[in-house]
Amino acid sequence: MSRAVNKVAARRRRKKLLKLTRGYFGSRKNVYTVAKNTYEKGLGYAYRDRRNKKREFRKLWIQRINAAVRQYDLNYSQFIGKLNEKDIQINRKVLADLGMNHPEAFKAIVDAVK
Repeated sequence: MSRAVNKVAARRRRKKLLKLTRGYFGSRKNVYTVAKNTYEKGLGYAYRDRRNKKREFRKLWIQRINAAVRQYDLNYSQFIGKLNEKDIQINRKVLADLGMNHPEAFKAIVDAVK
């Protein structure tokens, strides 16, 4: 008696993974075992970088705030310290946006802090 291996399900499973790896380079897109390894590695990177993205954006906002405040003879740490003293609660994302796109509003905040 022949061995039942359920070829239909196996083929479907492999095709599904190969569809997910479309656009990869070389054998990463069409050799099942290589594609599987690449895809799993990519999932790991995606998990890691969902966390790293938050760090990267915070770093970017801090750099933008620092650049904006230096025009007014302050640096980032002094500015944030004075914001906390005056109990002005605006997050870094908003401060960075104001510094870049609305300099007059940002200047009003700096004047309120000084």
